[in-house]
Amino acid sequence: MNALPQTPLLDKVSFPADLRKLDDKEMPQLAAELRVEMIDAVSKTGGHLGAGLGVVELTIALHKVFDTPDDRIIFDVGHQCYPHKILTGRRERIRTLRQKNGLSGFTKRAESEYDPFGAAHSSTSISAGLGMAVAADLDGRRRNVIAVIGDGALSGGMAFEALNNAGSLDARLIVILNDNDMSIAPPTGAMSAYLARLASGRTYLGFRELGKKLTAYLGKKVDRAITRAVEHARGYVTGGTLFEELGFYHIGPIDGHSFDHLLPVLRNVRDNSTGPVLIHVVTQKGKGYAPAEAAADKYHGVNKFDVITGAQAKAKPNAPSYTSVFADALIQEAEHDSKIVGITAAMPTGTGLDKFGELFPKRCFDVGIAEQHAVTFAAGLAADGYKPFTALYSTFLQRAYDQVVHDVSIQSLPVRFAIDRAGYVGADGPTHAGSFDTTFLATLPGMVVMAAADEAELKHMVRTAAAYDDGPISFRYPRGEGVGVDLPERGEILQIGKGRVVKQGSKVALLSFGTRLSDCLMAAEDLDAAGLSTTVADARFAKPLDLELIRQLARHHEVLVTVEEGAIGGFGAHVLHALATEGLLDGRLKVRPLVMPDIYMDQAKPEAMNAYAGLDRKGIVSAVFSALGREMAERLA
Repeated sequence: MNALPQTPLLDKVSFPADLRKLDDKEMPQLAAELRVEMIDAVSKTGGHLGAGLGVVELTIALHKVFDTPDDRIIFDVGHQCYPHKILTGRRERIRTLRQKNGLSGFTKRAESEYDPFGAAHSSTSISAGLGMAVAADLDGRRRNVIAVIGDGALSGGMAFEALNNAGSLDARLIVILNDNDMSIAPPTGAMSAYLARLASGRTYLGFRELGKKLTAYLGKKVDRAITRAVEHARGYVTGGTLFEELGFYHIGPIDGHSFDHLLPVLRNVRDNSTGPVLIHVVTQKGKGYAPAEAAADKYHGVNKFDVITGAQAKAKPNAPSYTSVFADALIQEAEHDSKIVGITAAMPTGTGLDKFGELFPKRCFDVGIAEQHAVTFAAGLAADGYKPFTALYSTFLQRAYDQVVHDVSIQSLPVRFAIDRAGYVGADGPTHAGSFDTTFLATLPGMVVMAAADEAELKHMVRTAAAYDDGPISFRYPRGEGVGVDLPERGEILQIGKGRVVKQGSKVALLSFGTRLSDCLMAAEDLDAAGLSTTVADARFAKPLDLELIRQLARHHEVLVTVEEGAIGGFGAHVLHALATEGLLDGRLKVRPLVMPDIYMDQAKPEAMNAYAGLDRKGIVSAVFSALGREMAERLA
């Protein structure tokens, strides 16, 4: 008689409590099944695959050893959280990842009690974990708090600020350094695992605590000498002097794909640690899926793909992407000007600076996940006569706002800010939307703020920025492909603060800032058909505003609608301020500013997000009809 097929272990695990009922020997099988489930899910949705594949064993081990959700696990950035989501009650929804009304691609507090802290930006986990560890201490309860941070995220300065603070507080916090590029130190086989287990056990930890008590009695000078001796002895054995100097017990490196290594160390730390501990775990990004292991980026972010071949679905582009247009335009300007340099913060491919770097390797700088440093580094270059183009996503430029103000704007240094991913970005949701850059930059004295309406305008703005030396200047552009306009051989130098009229009308004026211009032109067709002669203008600049253009639009039209893919307080707010100052808000003119709604909008396709916001063709037409009110109703009747 044939034996009945076994129920897959993953089918028995709906929540971590189910996982903790399984035997340690069953963990490798569970890991294999979890990888298959994740690969199949992401093949249908797209998303961040490589990082999750690399932490399958680590994720299982964490939920096996720790009492989640009471114990807290915080994943830095969140790219690696898909296995965690499957194990924490969300397996049935995992194929809705990054879809409208589906699961977020990152950890999200509102989604699950197993997500104690939301993420998506880098280097935040240790700070958040320290806050939770201190909260537990203030409450008088013993709770394990674990921050899982990658070696790339550890390049962010905030991570070191948190490590320093955690060490000085002697907080009971566990930091797991997920080294998936062997960028610090490789494991050394069974001996390394043995030493790591030994160092995490009661004997060593007890010895160090005894040393602390003894030296506290003998005096601070002796304490420092003996403690340093212990730390440096540890450094010789297993490495980790840097972390030990910051006040952490350092354990590892250990093999992050071996349950024989992970489970004993995690249990030792759980049961014996009283202060901050850092466990160095080496993993392989893309582990267990051959196409990911072979890919240069280890399938960090993928479109939908064929599971058998690994081939990713690719849309047929009708036009070059804005990012590639920027890269090509910057290369062109750099060929004419040896002072032009490019700076990015760990996103050379995403910003197009990888192409620039291939041609100008000595003039291209990837500073790692360090946006604050990137901006002040650019300021230093500008101060000595160079022309830095700092290429960052809008959402990441937020992290360096103080540096933009203090180190660039106040000193009127000509740093050029190329702001990619402006506006809605779709599947990555609110954490990556480029919502606020116009608002926070246009408030700064002397800042020139531009937005490209199409690919040709982007080329003009790159050249304009290259030629502008009177202070800081920025230009924003969205993710994805352009609208398909003809590109000039080389961009033109635009007159600072001057917009353009694209279509002339007499009753309604649509004033666009950025790539909503194409929807304004389509809306104008509908309005003309309804008997409403419509002017369409491209502002080009939010600062300085083209006041003459605004005066003309206000004086010669009955309705003025501003349109921008940005938050309240941006371009439209500056136009309203100008109208009020000029005395043009006299009751005759009907003004409607169209902006992103005052919410954090969850993931969906960008076109659906713009439709919800009323920033598409239909929304613009509706805004005009609403402004005209009774008159429009009578006309339509």
